[in-house]
Amino acid sequence: MTQNQQTPQTLNGFDLDAMRGTLDAISSEPLVAKFQFRATNSWLGGGHNRTTVTDFDGACQKHVHEKPHVLDNDEPPVLLGTDKAANPAVVALHALAGCLCSALVLHAAARGIEVRSVESTLEGDIDLQGLLGMDPSVRNGFEGVRVGIKVDADASSELIDELVEIAAARSPLYDIIVNPTPLAVRRIY
Repeated sequence: MTQNQQTPQTLNGFDLDAMRGTLDAISSEPLVAKFQFRATNSWLGGGHNRTTVTDFDGACQKHVHEKPHVLDNDEPPVLLGTDKAANPAVVALHALAGCLCSALVLHAAARGIEVRSVESTLEGDIDLQGLLGMDPSVRNGFEGVRVGIKVDADASSELIDELVEIAAARSPLYDIIVNPTPLAVRRIY
């Protein structure tokens, strides 16, 4: 390695120079922060369906994944499925857990805090009477979600509590679940 080449400095798996570069790029051109994610889904039978993700737009350009990301959903037998994959409610909990974890670790890195591990437990309650249209007063989706996050980091207990609060405050999936998001469902031809 020559004197001018430097090994990227990373913290919690994030390249700190790239992080600063991203923040600088967004500060100078806010349009760089705009992203659009896409997915296509196909029904495979019963409760089993498959979503494929091939590309997305962000940072003023189209990005194509090296290989498509494929996610399956199904239902357990008690919900008339064949249990080939997690059901959509669990996939939503998985997405929330991943987003909270990533937000926490990213914000810790930005503050110079090394994180050794993050574990979370999630529970979501659903009453099928809503989905099945049996009781119009029962919500179709989660009636409540509880998340517990355990963090091992080089930080005080108070600072870890703050990081957990920041994770919730900045997580896009937390925001999607907690706040109404404009959503349009339409038939396509």
